[in-house]
Amino acid sequence: MKESEKIKFIQEEVLTAAEAGELLGVTRQRLSTLVTSGKLKPVKKVGTVALFLLGHVQALKKELEAGRKKYRPYDE
Repeated sequence: MKESEKIKFIQEEVLTAAEAGELLGVTRQRLSTLVTSGKLKPVKKVGTVALFLLGHVQALKKELEAGRKKYRPYDE
């Protein structure tokens, strides 16, 4: 894999915690809970910085949306 391909992959497929939280529509605290519970696993964590794969975040988003529809139908 060429360096330019690696950079493109990182730019398109790797999210920071802030980006993941925004995509999921959750607070930083809720994102931290999701990580602690094992529902979302960072691909890399250095100190307080965590990185997530876009595919993992999108899969969790579908799961969370299904739960919201089931347990909070009045939100729609």
